Amino acid sequence: LGDIDAEGQWTQAAIGFARSRGIAVENLQLREADGGRYVFAVQQVAGKSAAVERTLQRLIESQMDTFLGVRFLSTEYSTGAKYRGRIDSLGLDENGCPVIVEYKRHSNENVINQGLFYLDWLLDHKADFQLLVMKQLGKDEADRIEWGGTRLLCIAADFTRYDEHAVAQINRNIELI
Repeated sequence: LGDIDAEGQWTQAAIGFARSRGIAVENLQLREADGGRYVFAVQQVAGKSAAVERTLQRLIESQMDTFLGVRFLSTEYSTGAKYRGRIDSLGLDENGCPVIVEYKRHSNENVINQGLFYLDWLLDHKADFQLLVMKQLGKDEADRIEWGGTRLLCIAADFTRYDEHAVAQINRNIELI
């Protein structure tokens, strides 16, 4: 697929790609991925179309490697009867670090507190996660898990300045998206 011609304009191949995706040429982006340059069709999704937490979760899980650089392992992972929780999404990043992803529609839903609870649970139940990785990706990947870089990704429509400040004060690998 050609991308940009000598004059800096999109090639006919790129224009055809945009047309085939039903988007305007202005929504094309050239990005580096997997060691090459590729044309991406970028489309804004209105917030209301992802208003339901589960819909957003399914969308991200289906393309987790593309969106977050994380290999998807499990959805709604149970923390057992004693802890009575379900981790929205679990994955393993490119460095072999466990990743917890929690989704919320609004900033007032305590996504950070819930995520920290699951982060502590995961670090106390490493064997459970290793078994999951072994089942999904094999023993070699399970043996290479890098616990020191365990990440918590909190995805919400918005966060307050207090959320951002709290995350900056906590000595954990937490990202607000």
